[in-house]
Amino acid sequence: MTEERTPWTREEFEAQLRAKEKYYHINHDFHILMNEGGLDKEAVQGWVANRFYYQTTIPIKDAAIMANCPDRDTRRLWIQRIIDHDGLKGEEGGIEAWLQLAEAVGLTREETLSYEHVLPGVKFAIDAYLNFARRATWQEAASSSLTELFAPKIHQKRLDNWPEIYPWIDKDGYIYFRKRLTEARRDVEHGLNITLDYYKTRDEQERALGILQFKLDILWTMLDSMWMAYIEKKPPFYNCK
Repeated sequence: MTEERTPWTREEFEAQLRAKEKYYHINHDFHILMNEGGLDKEAVQGWVANRFYYQTTIPIKDAAIMANCPDRDTRRLWIQRIIDHDGLKGEEGGIEAWLQLAEAVGLTREETLSYEHVLPGVKFAIDAYLNFARRATWQEAASSSLTELFAPKIHQKRLDNWPEIYPWIDKDGYIYFRKRLTEARRDVEHGLNITLDYYKTRDEQERALGILQFKLDILWTMLDSMWMAYIEKKPPFYNCK
């Protein structure tokens, strides 16, 4: 009989979660190139169009988490995420802000909403994430959102350097990045507390790391698809024409 391994302390567990930052998609070559000003207009537009599918899936994912959550106090906090993206009457949310970004890079609202530019690999990855959120326990699905730990830094970087490296983008399109600076930090605190409270044994804690890695894989795979389409210029079925 194997001896039970000692669980990490709360501080050690959090450090293990934060150490996953090296796998965050900002370290993908596509993202590095984008934030150095190395993408052409088509590639920037492609990134915006593909990420829009992700943005519109987020509140559906959060609704799935709430549907599986019997705890009223958690739902009261988690519902703010849906409001942040869907907005309220007279107070538009993140989806509208992303549509404004799409228009700022030269896409029409109609083509963005149609998902006509969404690559099959991107759609497959995002749909896999949504299916996970629907089927997992609400705590597991909540912990998969912890890629937010690493997000505020990149939002600030875009605000700092995109106006200079992509001067053709209308500056009115940066509302989404400004909104997420505060929203993501608030969401991180809630999601992190759920995770640190729920996973108690070492095996459970390592499962949480695996779930976070799964979400990191989703984001990385999305950029793999975009790299092939917009950098290698080999979109799906490029050689079948």
